[in-house]
Amino acid sequence: MTLKEIKDMAKEKGVKAGKMKKDEIIRAIQTAEGNFDCFGSARSGECNQGDCIWRSDCLSVA
Repeated sequence: MTLKEIKDMAKEKGVKAGKMKKDEIIRAIQTAEGNFDCFGSARSGECNQGDCIWRSDCLSVA
């Protein structure tokens, strides 16, 4: 997902992205949706959030 797409999603969720970095925006979106704000925090490539839309991107940066 591009940064513009992420910022557009953030706007839809009521998140003011401003000068946030990509990972900060995604965590804010996760919080706004009522989910764990865990983007990029998977250890050893393990994640139990199988239905998360950020999963593949998350595991690549964790």
